[in-house]
Amino acid sequence: MSRSGTVRLVVPVLVAALLLGGCGTSRSGDLGPAPTAPPTSAAPGSRPAPVPTVAAQPTPPRPPTDRPPRPSAAASSGTRRPDPVTIELWYVRAGLLVPTRRTRPATVATSRLALAELAAGPSRAEAATGMTTLLPAGVEVTRIADGVATLRVPSVGDPATRRLREAQVVWTLTQFPAVRQVRLDGAAAVDRADYADLLPPIVVAGPVPGERVSAPLVVTGTAVVFEATVSVRVLDAAGREVATGFGTASCGSGCRGGYRVVVGWRAVREQQGTVEVYEVSAVDGARINTMAVPVVLAGGD
Repeated sequence: MSRSGTVRLVVPVLVAALLLGGCGTSRSGDLGPAPTAPPTSAAPGSRPAPVPTVAAQPTPPRPPTDRPPRPSAAASSGTRRPDPVTIELWYVRAGLLVPTRRTRPATVATSRLALAELAAGPSRAEAATGMTTLLPAGVEVTRIADGVATLRVPSVGDPATRRLREAQVVWTLTQFPAVRQVRLDGAAAVDRADYADLLPPIVVAGPVPGERVSAPLVVTGTAVVFEATVSVRVLDAAGREVATGFGTASCGSGCRGGYRVVVGWRAVREQQGTVEVYEVSAVDGARINTMAVPVVLAGGD
């Protein structure tokens, strides 16, 4: 074979090799791997939005160090630490149910966590308001099926005490989407409506006792009050009134509705304070059905 014939044969082979090598390279760049299909959350028939081109920025030089930085546990395992979970707990105050909250590390056993926190009892700030718990330690859910949580609750005490204890469990567990009803000691399943009479006229969901608050403060909860009017005032450590406000619940007299009242005040030094949520009497204008929540007023400029 002549030299020119050899060159004609080699050139196509080299071109084919280069093309095959290009097809085998990874389709990735500075923005990460290129998408090969629309995300599962995309609507049927929709296209993924184009990814904008971002100019690469030079990496600043790393200062000299004697030892390399220690990677975090999440980075070394390739997983992100789960966010904490906030749960609602229903304690007893003056023979009625009142809520508070706890923020704890995330867990798959949320019902066990909620019942353990409920049995542990109120914090110091919560106990100062009269909150207490009637649930002993060790109570656990044995089964959750078809929206019904099954468990056994000690039946000690008089009927009123036992009913309050059951109400604590029912109102605490039914905050979770997987639990609509609770079956206690093999009886018929019950829900929150079966214990609605154990709520005070005004329930304060937030703020909770001991919480650090600042202006503007959002006060939330439920109420069944005259003309659905809920009033709020904020007191400083000396008992002086620093803010007032009122709002309307979503349901009028004779029915319970949710409310949301926003109040603001001038900057104060950080100190103990009190948020009072109350109803104005239709008879003499006095404050009635007052729920007092001790808080910490955050200082401001």
